[in-house]
Amino acid sequence: MKKKNSGKELLQKLGTLMALALLVLIFCVMMPDKFPRISNIMNIFKQASINCLIASGMLCALITAGIDLSVGSNCVLCTCTIGVLVQNFGITSMPLLIIAGLAVSTFAGFVNGILLTRLDLPHPFVSTLGMKNVLWGLALVITGSKSIAFTNTGVDNLMWIGGGSLFKTETFPGIPFSFILVLIVFGIFHVFLTRSALGRQIYCVGGNPEAARLSGIPSKNVLTFVYSLSGFMAGMAGVVSVGRLASANGNAGSTYDTDAIAACIIGGASFTGGKGTIWGTLIGALLMAVIRNGLNLMGASNDIQYIVIGAVIILAVTIDVFRNKAEAKARKMAAQ
Repeated sequence: MKKKNSGKELLQKLGTLMALALLVLIFCVMMPDKFPRISNIMNIFKQASINCLIASGMLCALITAGIDLSVGSNCVLCTCTIGVLVQNFGITSMPLLIIAGLAVSTFAGFVNGILLTRLDLPHPFVSTLGMKNVLWGLALVITGSKSIAFTNTGVDNLMWIGGGSLFKTETFPGIPFSFILVLIVFGIFHVFLTRSALGRQIYCVGGNPEAARLSGIPSKNVLTFVYSLSGFMAGMAGVVSVGRLASANGNAGSTYDTDAIAACIIGGASFTGGKGTIWGTLIGALLMAVIRNGLNLMGASNDIQYIVIGAVIILAVTIDVFRNKAEAKARKMAAQ
């Protein structure tokens, strides 16, 4: 059974990877002078970094058969917190700013977990949707609904995390540090989800809640940890966005939630829980970044981009539904 599951997961990854390769090929043929350039490829990696980090936390929520709709506003609140500390309090210490931003986002995630597990709300959709609006409102309140620029504020080292590159030469634009950070974080996530006891408990809570209860897994504590982790990863994305966008704006990040969900579902996660891998999520996030980048290079308006991305999300959810039906049918036939 384990070999069969491994084979299915491999096929899923290869299918998503082939879709990504096909999409890249199409854009290369359509825009041979723009898309294949190494500078554009590195730009795609940079663009994907924020979504990758947010999606890693979203993946854990989806594995538990939950969802975190507050990740986008949480990321924005982290960025705005850093902006206010720089602009209003003159704080320029990179470690202090990062700690403050991550602390705010992690606490918001912790509150999501507490609302879900201690108040016994029917589904995390309720608590995280409410928290989404609360956090967005806080971001607008603390910034006065104004954009805060990070240029010429003495936080160049902090901005480099999201905007800097390594191995840069006269002919090579360099590899974005933010994407290198993503690869490191995803490596840690892979080990955590596949090798640690807590990682296996996360899959068990989402895949078979009753078995988790009977085996003595503290499901409420696991869920609280998962949503705290989701908040922490949204905060990391916020730290990266400081350098990526060079500004903090309470009105930003309107598509962060849906992009993260789409990346996870495209990468093999499911709303029914118990499934999903971090590397599949990486491929899904890259696919989303390629679509946005290609549409931008084609000069597509924001309206068209919303339509295309929306269609991709619907397609991803539809594939998830059919995949679950096929698996349920296969289990039923095996039981007979």
